Amino acid sequence: MSWLQNLLTDGTSVAHIVMLYCVVISLGVLLGKMKIGGVSLGVTFVLFVGILAGHLLHQGVLYEGFTPEPLNVLNFIQDFGLILFVYSIGLQVGPSFFTSLRGNGVKLNLAAALIIVLNIAVMLTLYYTCMDTSDPNSLPMMVGVLCGAVTNTPGLGAANAALDQIGAEHFGGSLPVIANGYACAYPLGVLGIIGSIILVRYLFKINFKKEEDNFNAHNGNAAAMKPHLLHLKVNNPSMEGKTILQVRNYLGRDFVCSRLLHEGHVVLPNKDTLLHMDDVLFVVCAEDDSEAVTAFIGQQVEVEWDKQDMPMVSKKLLVTKDKVNGKTLGALHPSSMFGVNVTRLYRSGIELFASPNVTLQVGDRLMVVGPQDAVDRFEAKIGNNAQRLDRPNLLTIFFGILVGIIFGSMEFNVGMSMPVKLGLAGGPLIIAILVGRFGFKLKLVAYTTNSASMMIRDIGLVLFLASVGIKAGGNFVETVMNGGLMYVLYGFLITVIPLLLVGIFTRLYYKQNYFLIMGLMAGATTDPPALAYSTATANNDIPSVGYSTVYPLSMFLRIITAQILILLLCA
Repeated sequence: MSWLQNLLTDGTSVAHIVMLYCVVISLGVLLGKMKIGGVSLGVTFVLFVGILAGHLLHQGVLYEGFTPEPLNVLNFIQDFGLILFVYSIGLQVGPSFFTSLRGNGVKLNLAAALIIVLNIAVMLTLYYTCMDTSDPNSLPMMVGVLCGAVTNTPGLGAANAALDQIGAEHFGGSLPVIANGYACAYPLGVLGIIGSIILVRYLFKINFKKEEDNFNAHNGNAAAMKPHLLHLKVNNPSMEGKTILQVRNYLGRDFVCSRLLHEGHVVLPNKDTLLHMDDVLFVVCAEDDSEAVTAFIGQQVEVEWDKQDMPMVSKKLLVTKDKVNGKTLGALHPSSMFGVNVTRLYRSGIELFASPNVTLQVGDRLMVVGPQDAVDRFEAKIGNNAQRLDRPNLLTIFFGILVGIIFGSMEFNVGMSMPVKLGLAGGPLIIAILVGRFGFKLKLVAYTTNSASMMIRDIGLVLFLASVGIKAGGNFVETVMNGGLMYVLYGFLITVIPLLLVGIFTRLYYKQNYFLIMGLMAGATTDPPALAYSTATANNDIPSVGYSTVYPLSMFLRIITAQILILLLCA
């Protein structure tokens, strides 16, 4: 049985290290599914199992004669997992990162940024009033507590990377194990976020039915982009003999005419088709423009297009060809060159009006109308090969990571005692956001199926958490005995005070919808359990709107500020 003993005790062997990670991750994921009061810690439980495993192994509790795992191997797995995690997050939030900073999103993102600033302010206040500021390990530990209090694992990774950049010599020869502060603050961080959401509800005596009605009344279900279908009979004499393009220019509103009924015959119109009195048009426009289009063209009528003499087909086609990626819909000339009209576009589950100026991306789904042979020709142009989307775009992933690491390694002199680098967290994150938003301009396909994106993200996350836990386990008990309980209290204050202040402020000053406030509080702390609780309690998806609006900027700020705190105050 010497092989079994070697497998368990030889930490330098590849088999032992792989086995250790498999045990920690499997057990952590399994335990993370348990719910207490309807709340679970998810894959973050891998960190706690890793801490337990690290403690048992390195304290010799399981067996004697144990050879520790090489630190450089653990560091490699930790950093590689962190890179995969933050890069997949960047690709996910990239397309919506800039659009989230428009309209009502500006107010929500300002509120989220205020929460982040207050989190830091509370942390620094506790540090300078309650901690030993002469101890160089105190501030890094409080940064770990801050990351745990707002349940932000990428921030922990960024802070760890910044500590590596500074070097152990600044901390008496060994780097602070800030994951212990994170672990102390995390559980009450989750409960504190949900508790703050509940407390705001009772402070303002929220009526859920009234809040939902108010939201629907003020938002109109995104009428500015939601497509609206109209059957209109031309009864405006000024339109006689005018082309569809001329009518569109006169009206000053964008619309698509997918079918035209003239003197009993159905034709597929294009921008140069002439209009006549009593023609019937099948028009698709933005819901916001529907009243203006109807008032200008004519009254709505009922038409059964399928019973007309020219058979038309409607088909949803997928954009899967790389050559189409990044082109505008108008650049494909669907009407003049292919004899079809594109009326709607579906992207990430959202239905949009197919404006000629919209930029197409691989993964978009188009609603195309026209004769069968014309639709087939257009289908060949854009691809419509669903299997093509199942293949991962490895070039985009690894080329983006390469550029991100180079960018993260660049030094910037900003008047500090040492140059600042974005590191292995900030560099890949920023490049991934840019690739997700502008990659099509470089012919990079940023599209990844949701399941593939989640797989990459979660694999990176559990590798990072397991590595951090195993490394931190050796002195976790010592940390808890020497101030760990205070870290729990500090973390709870860091969590609750900013959330309550900003939640009350946005309700009183902005008159913000409570469901959006729920999503704001969950998104500003990048906390999926809080979002799950919010959507289940609200019984609608409105909290997800607030969450998705503030999540991209909040994630970016959490990662960057964690690094800045370490580099600015600890260097």
